[in-house]
Amino acid sequence: MTASLRILVMTDEMEVGGSQRQIVHLLRGLKARGHEVSLLYFRKHSFLLDAVRAEGIAVTQIEKLKPIDLRFTWALLRFLQRGRFDVVHCFSITAELWTRLVMPLVWGTRFISSVRGLGLDFPDWHWRAKAWVMRGSDAVISNSRAGAELMQARCQFPAARIDVVHNGAALATDISAARREQARQTVEWVSPQRMRLLFVGRLVYNKNVRMLLLALARLPAERRPLAWIAGFGPDRGDLLILRERLELSEDVRFLDERDDTAELMLAADLLVLPSREEGLSNVIIEAMGSGLPIIATAVGGTPELIRDGENGLLVPNEDDSALAAAMQRLIDDDALRDRLAAQARADALTGFSLDAMVDHTVSIYQRCLHGGKP
Repeated sequence: MTASLRILVMTDEMEVGGSQRQIVHLLRGLKARGHEVSLLYFRKHSFLLDAVRAEGIAVTQIEKLKPIDLRFTWALLRFLQRGRFDVVHCFSITAELWTRLVMPLVWGTRFISSVRGLGLDFPDWHWRAKAWVMRGSDAVISNSRAGAELMQARCQFPAARIDVVHNGAALATDISAARREQARQTVEWVSPQRMRLLFVGRLVYNKNVRMLLLALARLPAERRPLAWIAGFGPDRGDLLILRERLELSEDVRFLDERDDTAELMLAADLLVLPSREEGLSNVIIEAMGSGLPIIATAVGGTPELIRDGENGLLVPNEDDSALAAAMQRLIDDDALRDRLAAQARADALTGFSLDAMVDHTVSIYQRCLHGGKP
């Protein structure tokens, strides 16, 4: 058994999002392996913080009140010096920048930076800052090959020096018909006469729920699935207006932020993720593990998860007509839904477990502590 490590995971926000969910999974897995783990964040509380504290993991907030905050910088430096961490693993550019700045004054600690989303519309200064962060890192971990290739193109940082560790997910253990029926009994909006479509994600521009609503409006009303939109965000108001304009008020339910998405996946019949960009989607991995047929846009790291026609369907970005056709195809073909769902489940179990993600991450920590590089 390897020696116990003192590990700090750091991020800017702890709102409900994919990276934050991965932080919770990683912290739990590290603690279960006997490591001493802590979480440091700057702003935005959510139920995910409560979940971390419930595991007996130390959580600290250092508030960052403005872009240049000397009080924050001093507090961060002192926290890292007192902590005597073996590894600091940052999950956001803000955390990375300020950690990189103070690391010359923190001795004996290895600094790990991350590539999570793609951020294709980020300004030039972001890529210069990211390149500076990566050059000062003991290791860079990307959750997708697409992310590693983007860093090579935009930051001139060698993709070979980036470790790719795919996200892991807590996969459903029981997806039997009886278990699915039990899940449906807990969901008050289930209609036995209609197929149930699920979207899970923040209601923001890049998740492109607008494309999903436009695609639903293209389907014949009598064949249209009941769509559950599980998530919250700044686009919610505009999406509610669009729902009314498209006359979809009886077909689309906004469920807002949820802590029972695993149950929703068991109650649903298919999942749609129409993102404009993705790093590596936790939602897709969880849906695969739940035995759901999946339709997603072929962006970012999604083709690393979904093989079109084998374990799901891929459609072009910003093409609501193609999305409508893919939904119609799954609605009409029970055998295709079953085949895609079964293969997705098998792929999730073999390639995207939490144990695989945590063990791979720990191996990178160990390599850094012993002076190795990718």
